[in-house]
Amino acid sequence: MPFLDYYKILGLSKSASEDDIKKAYRKLARKYHPDLNPNNVDAEKRFKEINEANEVLGNPDNRRKYDAYGEHWQHADEFEKSKHQGPYKGHYQSDSKGYSEEDFSAFFRNMFTGSHSRTGGRQVKFRGQDLNAELQLNLKDVYTSHKRTLTLNNKNIRITIPAGVENGQVIKIKGHGGKGINGGPNGDLYIQFSIINHSKFKRDKENLYTTVDLDLYTALLGGEITMETFTGRVKLNIKPQTQNGTKVKLKGKGFPKYKKEAQFGDLIITYHIKLPTNLSSREKELIEQLQALRS
Repeated sequence: MPFLDYYKILGLSKSASEDDIKKAYRKLARKYHPDLNPNNVDAEKRFKEINEANEVLGNPDNRRKYDAYGEHWQHADEFEKSKHQGPYKGHYQSDSKGYSEEDFSAFFRNMFTGSHSRTGGRQVKFRGQDLNAELQLNLKDVYTSHKRTLTLNNKNIRITIPAGVENGQVIKIKGHGGKGINGGPNGDLYIQFSIINHSKFKRDKENLYTTVDLDLYTALLGGEITMETFTGRVKLNIKPQTQNGTKVKLKGKGFPKYKKEAQFGDLIITYHIKLPTNLSSREKELIEQLQALRS
């Protein structure tokens, strides 16, 4: 049977540090774990080889032994000689004819068990994978805190969406990611918000901006108008002779501040004066009279 190069299996060189071995093993074991690769024979085979490689290279004593005799493991005479010499005496098990197991994995189980096995036969625990999801909401949806149910992997997750979350913002739901392996902790769920704005307001963090049309006569003489906001209708007092482009601020009428209870930004309004069209003859006459007075 062909010799298995444990360093090659883990993608490492013989000069790899213990930390390099640990990182490579965890990465590959998660990638090829049977729970994450159901009915995948090749992945199952790779997973077994990766675990064997870690049992040898991850333990300093086993690694020294592998470095010394690795290329001769398929020769029974070499194994028998090692069985009766050195600090490993008494830890090998074989029949009277020497080491003659059917395959390399069987040899591994005999040669590297007992007091020299770092894991002692226990399964290694793995943290579950982190999951990522995108949640699309309207701007009005995030004006107030509310609960929503998400369905991920046929599982319903009830979450609270805080008022004031921003477009592109990511929040973490701890423990709602992939299931841990061999009793390891679950991963986390990361939700990125995609905020769609169908309103007449432009949002900049906690401030809102909008444009309100004024007719010429209200702009000239002043008056009162109403407009819709996220919390209902509000009245606006227009000062006489309001100029086009005038800005006014409604303090505290903007967007809620993220995770700051009862705190809001401001609503900034820009007035846009609309000139009358389709003037009648009488209207033109009056405007001409006004023009004469002004000149």
